Amino acid sequence: MTYPAQQPMPALRRSAPFARPIKILQFGQGAFLRGFFDWQIDLLNERCGLDAGVVVVRPRGGSATPLLDVQDGLFTVLVRGLDEHGENVKACRLVECVQREIDPSTAAMYAELLAQAANPDLRLIVSNTTEAGIAVNDSDAFDDAPPASFPAKLTRLLYARYQAFDGALEKGVILLPCELIDDNGPALKAAVLHVAGRWQLGAGFAHWLDRACTFCSTLVDRIVTGYPADAAAQVEAELGFSDRFMVAAEQYYQFVIEGPASLADELKLHDAKLNIVLVDDIKPYKKRKVGILNGGHTTLVPVALLAGLESVGQAVDDGEVGAWLAAAIDHEIIPALEMDVTELQAFAAAVLLRFRNPSIHHRLASIALNSWSKFAARVMPQLLRFAALNGGRLPPRLVLSLAATMVLYRGSVIELADDPAHVRWFADAWGRVVTGDMSLRALAEGWLANSALWGRDLNAVAGLTTALAEALGRVTRDGMRQALRDQL
Repeated sequence: MTYPAQQPMPALRRSAPFARPIKILQFGQGAFLRGFFDWQIDLLNERCGLDAGVVVVRPRGGSATPLLDVQDGLFTVLVRGLDEHGENVKACRLVECVQREIDPSTAAMYAELLAQAANPDLRLIVSNTTEAGIAVNDSDAFDDAPPASFPAKLTRLLYARYQAFDGALEKGVILLPCELIDDNGPALKAAVLHVAGRWQLGAGFAHWLDRACTFCSTLVDRIVTGYPADAAAQVEAELGFSDRFMVAAEQYYQFVIEGPASLADELKLHDAKLNIVLVDDIKPYKKRKVGILNGGHTTLVPVALLAGLESVGQAVDDGEVGAWLAAAIDHEIIPALEMDVTELQAFAAAVLLRFRNPSIHHRLASIALNSWSKFAARVMPQLLRFAALNGGRLPPRLVLSLAATMVLYRGSVIELADDPAHVRWFADAWGRVVTGDMSLRALAEGWLANSALWGRDLNAVAGLTTALAEALGRVTRDGMRQALRDQL
């Protein structure tokens, strides 16, 4: 039997010219901003009449990836995950807000970037250039075409706008850096002022930056996994076109912006029904995310690995490990955070659903990279605050996670990737435990005394050394599963 030749899938292109005013410049072409920020702007355009077009700018050159222009700026966001009832959901959205992409790695395209400064409609500049992207490079010169660093490119763009509109305060812009560093708004402003000072751009420009431009700190939260190789063919068949820039994202998202109340009107947030939160102080939201989401991961990983599991989803669905993690979050992490308990519990419920997302295979071994710096930043603050709020009573599950992390560093479960000094310390210490030259209590004392990691000698915390030594004994003597059962 002869089958007809399969017709190639038509490419994704616009059926009509782009018609929205360009209000947003976006430094960063990667999957995250497309599956997070552009997806939200597209919804604001649809629901609230934001009427904003986006021009994407590559913050660094050297990428061989084609520009979004080959699809007229169009791409699909595939949202997959569990809803609030734990049911699998899937939705596709064709994002249409991006007009074009500029790669300013050549002098000609760099000139096109600077030309955007004269656009009277420009209101927002968003960035996600990785944590290193905000770092200044003092070798950048004003006349470089282009300068190498993102802050230098941004400074040239803002200076061009300052000149184009003769320093008019109403032509300032709002900057939303999405880099995952503390106080990313002030950090970006400091970097721009540093470059402006080096280039001697004058007090007038510095005044305009301070008075006309608003550098907002942000907190972004969504897992965007990039091109969904496992599902792309099926999705393209359903949609009827090929899409080389398709990105997959989890259902959950939150965008927290520390900025003026006027930004709600600027972005038309009032009736958006989107999880965009405008706040006066972003710190509690960061503590919530670090404590419950990141801290939940870090608390879970060593316990789940020692219990013989491979992925976060497996661990949360495991009857013993999942119940133990839920109890750790509910009874030990949430009580140590300074926010409304109801709000924290709702966030925690969403986090556990995210951890169970069957579309994301998050390997525990991958999260275990650099476990000690993560534990010090994400879990230990909650452990110590819990004790301080409860008359010195220690949170037993967080102590067990600390012990499990130490047992994990015997090195027999996964290949360890951490500060070499940490790996060497445990190789030596566990070797001495095996030969009988060191007790588990001495092991606990030695690690808690690591003030370079913890900021102080934690043996001074009443009862912690004894509790940790006992937890080490339970895990090494009875096994992780039995230690869990004891706490459940």
